[in-house]
Amino acid sequence: MKWIENFKQRISYGALQITFRYWGVFGVWLVLTALAYQTSNEIFFRLVYLLLGAMVLSFLWAAHSIATFDLERIVVTPRAQVGRIAEERVMVHNTGRWNKVWLEIRDETDLPGHRVSRVLSALRARVRWSYTVRTPCRRRGRFNLGPIVVSTGDPFGFFIFRRRIANTRAALTVYPATVDLPYFAPPVGNMPGGDALRRKTHHVTTNVSGTREYAPGDSFNRIHWLSSARTERLIVKEFELDPTSDVWIFLDLERDVHVGQWWEEAVDARDLSPLWFRQDVLRLPPTTEEYCVTAAASIARYYLQRQRAVGFAAHGQAREIVPPDRGERQINRLLESLAVLRAEGRTPLTDVLSAESLRVNRGDTLVVITPSPELEWIKSARELRRRGSRVIAVLADATTFGGKVDARAALNELAASGMTTYVLREGEELREALSERRQTADNR
Repeated sequence: MKWIENFKQRISYGALQITFRYWGVFGVWLVLTALAYQTSNEIFFRLVYLLLGAMVLSFLWAAHSIATFDLERIVVTPRAQVGRIAEERVMVHNTGRWNKVWLEIRDETDLPGHRVSRVLSALRARVRWSYTVRTPCRRRGRFNLGPIVVSTGDPFGFFIFRRRIANTRAALTVYPATVDLPYFAPPVGNMPGGDALRRKTHHVTTNVSGTREYAPGDSFNRIHWLSSARTERLIVKEFELDPTSDVWIFLDLERDVHVGQWWEEAVDARDLSPLWFRQDVLRLPPTTEEYCVTAAASIARYYLQRQRAVGFAAHGQAREIVPPDRGERQINRLLESLAVLRAEGRTPLTDVLSAESLRVNRGDTLVVITPSPELEWIKSARELRRRGSRVIAVLADATTFGGKVDARAALNELAASGMTTYVLREGEELREALSERRQTADNR
């Protein structure tokens, strides 16, 4: 039979569990067998045959149920963001000729609060059924979805077969949250205006560097129609970057400087209010790491929306460098990097600034985001400022996150250095914190 062939192929994905109920019935069957041969009573023989038939039928039922079942998962949102909803659809199909008494679907995922697992009962033969799972994303990262393990058995509960469904593994990337900033410090550098940067770009700017022949993929707004009419072939314009400074975001991910308060993630994952009510206030875990990462994503988005070229540098569990670029593709690249970076670095911020400052040009703007109250990195930032770069500091006050070192000395040093400074505190909205400057060098 076809289902027997499917069973032989698929049983390698799972395992058979024999319940205590079966062993109890099997013990009764042994006793009845002994009594039947000792007494030669017809009643005992009938009971022996009845129990034997029930056990064999139960095994065949459970084997048929696990072999004639298909499941497919469709990840609707392979990329989500903290504070938003991740959605996927699960489709089940009973391909057998018998009804399935019960089915347990268990998803071996590491995404908090993702409720794909459930129990289905009385699934009729040849029936297709699907359900949608929506999960509020509360933590950034790259999560594994699946595999899915299906369990089923017979009506008497003698045998339970488990099968790991093939092709049910998927990945979900949760980007850090971003907040809309009404205002942030403008990237004003010392670069003299009016000089082109002599770097070609695929973006359309006001600086035309020359012309070339049309290539597949060029947009129509790049075509130079006068040259095309004169040469009788399509000619497109080439552009250079505007004479504006780049923005570099330096994120401090040294393990020793980040702190956080106790936070029970399991309790927060059970809160399903975002599924029905809009959350106007972003709730972040009370750690300096999450506040700094969210601030970096929000600042990058702010500058990119204003057509600035934004680069990124951080030394977390790995060295991450994203060269400056513009457009929607750049924000996706930055969010992809920030989603997986963790505060597991061993390099102090001072060394990061010294090592990666060679990439920074004169006139560029540096946004340094850190919870470190040490004064050494401020000296390095002051040296970069002397070389013609503008430095903006975003300091997370570690004392509000459970830290013990006061940040007032660092704030006073930043104010004395004339650097624009923003302060992040636990429980305070990032929108307000990143829109209020503590000290502005331009106003000194």
